[in-house]
Amino acid sequence: MRSDIIWKPEDSCFESSNLAGFALANGFDPRDYDTLHRWSVADKGNFWRAVWDDAGIIGSPGNVDFVENADRPMTGSSFFPDARINLAENLLRGADDAVAIHEADETGHAARVTRGELRAMVARVADGLRRAGVTSNDCVAGVLPNRTQALVALLATASIGATWSSCSPDFGTTAILDRLGQIRPKVLFAATSYRYGGRDHDIATRVSDIATGMPSVEHLIVTSGPVPESGAASFAVHSYESFGGTAPLTFERVAFSHPLYVLYTSGTTGAPKAIVHSTGGVILQHVKEHRLHGDVRPGDVVSWYTNTAWMMYHWLISALACDAAILLYDGAPILKTPEGLDVTPLWKACEAAGVTHFGTSPKYLATLADERYYPAVHHDLSALRSVLSAGAPVSPQQFDWVYDHIKRDMVFASISGGTEIIGCFMLGSPLHPVRRGHLTVKGLGLAVAVMDDRNAPVFGRQGDLVCTEPFPSMPLTFWGEGGTQRYHDTYFAHRREIWTHGDIAEMTPYGSAVIYGRSDTTLKPGGVRIGTAEIYAACELFPEIEDCLVFGAPVPGDEEIVLCVKLKEAQSLTDSFAKRIRQCIREMASPRHVPHRIHLVSAIPYTLNGKRVEGAARTVLEGGIVKNLGSLANPECLEEYRALDRSKAA
Repeated sequence: MRSDIIWKPEDSCFESSNLAGFALANGFDPRDYDTLHRWSVADKGNFWRAVWDDAGIIGSPGNVDFVENADRPMTGSSFFPDARINLAENLLRGADDAVAIHEADETGHAARVTRGELRAMVARVADGLRRAGVTSNDCVAGVLPNRTQALVALLATASIGATWSSCSPDFGTTAILDRLGQIRPKVLFAATSYRYGGRDHDIATRVSDIATGMPSVEHLIVTSGPVPESGAASFAVHSYESFGGTAPLTFERVAFSHPLYVLYTSGTTGAPKAIVHSTGGVILQHVKEHRLHGDVRPGDVVSWYTNTAWMMYHWLISALACDAAILLYDGAPILKTPEGLDVTPLWKACEAAGVTHFGTSPKYLATLADERYYPAVHHDLSALRSVLSAGAPVSPQQFDWVYDHIKRDMVFASISGGTEIIGCFMLGSPLHPVRRGHLTVKGLGLAVAVMDDRNAPVFGRQGDLVCTEPFPSMPLTFWGEGGTQRYHDTYFAHRREIWTHGDIAEMTPYGSAVIYGRSDTTLKPGGVRIGTAEIYAACELFPEIEDCLVFGAPVPGDEEIVLCVKLKEAQSLTDSFAKRIRQCIREMASPRHVPHRIHLVSAIPYTLNGKRVEGAARTVLEGGIVKNLGSLANPECLEEYRALDRSKAA
């Protein structure tokens, strides 16, 4: 394995960085990360209390930092059982005149919001929520673009101790109801129009259908676009501007384990699983990652290209708790024009905001490279100290491209974790060299390892990415009946009381890791995890389709969705039919679910017990060998998948 070092920290980093200061304050040599990491997982209570104190977390930690359950050390142990804390109180700290938000979009719009202005906005909307009867036992939901109003709604919800959950407005009605409908929100914030890819999208009817489809909704607040008439609806309709009144900003401190966010799995095997995350776990994990691993400092500007549904949105906004500002960018990062692709909007916004930490994906970096667009040539990136990438493995060549064409004197961090932990298992460090193709270090407080089929930790070869000790940002449960059992079945069924994440990885002798991809059939186009169930549901609406199979196929820097259809007799896969399929999937699920390739096949592979076999199809398409053909009812059909020609796809 190549391990070429392409960046090294200056000696001054071992004195000036947040991570070095944290190590020294706790009696460790900043150059001995291995010992610091071992302490962080061996002495959990003292480590996480040190994170609390180092970040100046607002709240009461209580007298007990960690309670271990000897029989169920991962799923039964708890952190800070007596603590009282509030997310909004920590994110809204700081001087009135300090900038909190840089807002930008694909049209070139730019605005700034100070912390004082943001606090006033949150206070007004929180007042509206209280008047609507929302308490700490309720859920509030959003179908919102990435603008200031979405963050205000989230923070107002958190300020009164209620639970927040959100979807992107480009999701279809069914996809949103499958998610938000599970948690029965009392209040729904929604935009009835949004702009993406140079087009204005009117979704007023969809929003009304969504609100009507959730009987729990008592109030609909429209943040942008036309306000629909309430008519005979069972909910009241408000404009965002008129919701709430002038009121003091107060914070309801809740238990460390109080539900803060509900995020969703991809929906691979049915309705998306609703993952419940704790208030304290989110705050501690995020400030640790921003301050110590990202070296985020007061006055910095952190950005990540994300929608409001992805976990990276929740991760991004937590930088406010580090006294940094954030860039909220709404719209497409790349625009189609008559002259070709315009890849400049995101970089223009970052330059104008003075971004110090730029979050992106391998797919975006690959597009920049294909377009021969070099940010270092076109933009003043003097403020930039770090580029981070998530959602898919970053190729070694992309490491070179980042340092050659974005900036040489900075930290490039390929990071990996997940919605399930709302954070990272592997990420960057200001004190470590960056190695081509590697994720730099294991996160502090996370006992990350790679295990083989013997459940033995291995180095230098591939295995399952696992975590063997508890950490604060583990999910509380999955929402709904039987949620705890479903949660345990998902992550602890393979190894008792050991978190098996579902990534195939390799630990290196340097303390870094290489991620090779998912061990399941979850799709990750553009780095965003999505499931197959919603694509199957759309295909079932077509009487022409007898059966189908969907899986991911690797392309440089990304993954594309492959849909294989078996059509009924006398039907053909014409371009117009393929267009109808894609349009239906877009409307029912989201643009991210739309397949890049549609192939006509004569058979769909199944197991003996009647389950589709996506993994086997992907394996043979990549030229691999399926190990257990005996488990398949019709293994002979796989040869057709091995011969699929991308150039002949619809």
